[in-house]
Amino acid sequence: MAAEIHDDILKLPKGYDTVLGIGGRLLSAGQIQRVNIARALVKNAPIVILDEATSNLDSISETKIQLALDRLTGGRTTFTIAHRLSTLRNADLILVIDGGRLVASGHHEELLAACALYRNLCAAQQSGHSTLTLSPERTPPRVPTNAAV
Repeated sequence: MAAEIHDDILKLPKGYDTVLGIGGRLLSAGQIQRVNIARALVKNAPIVILDEATSNLDSISETKIQLALDRLTGGRTTFTIAHRLSTLRNADLILVIDGGRLVASGHHEELLAACALYRNLCAAQQSGHSTLTLSPERTPPRVPTNAAV
């Protein structure tokens, strides 16, 4: 349904009554993401923050999650933190941050035309390379573990 998880839940030993245990051990990473999206849909929050919602997923799970995210984010203010740029293609505004600094902003097509860093990251991901190696001067600064963000 809306979060693309209903059919998977019905396949669990007790369906919706299945106790998942600590960390949802009976679910895959993609299923856990879709359960979290379902929770956000039920809550109907006006603001949604997504942090790496499609990272570490196979292409089938990513597609299901992207469908669910499209339903979740419609009509809501959404902040999406992502390294997998396919997650951001339909965003109203993308901020490109390099070394902790904002270096560009715009729509996907605008950034492809105007921002070499964004264009290179997209090309690297499309060619099967998940990340680019940053030179030492472009490596983001370390944040102390006790720092407030």
